[in-house]
Amino acid sequence: MKIANVAKSIVAGVAAGATAAVTAVQDNVLTTGEGVTIALAVLGAWGITYAVPNRQSTSNQ
Repeated sequence: MKIANVAKSIVAGVAAGATAAVTAVQDNVLTTGEGVTIALAVLGAWGITYAVPNRQSTSNQ
């Protein structure tokens, strides 16, 4: 496990969660359904981002 994969997943999860949270609280109320949506956005971003490998470097240094 490389730190780049973990860091990439954490950043993607925070970004997805923040985006869903900003959208959910537009009416100043956070419902249970909106909370579930935020959680699923974070978990989905973590899973998908962690599963996709980083591209290998092609430089011969």
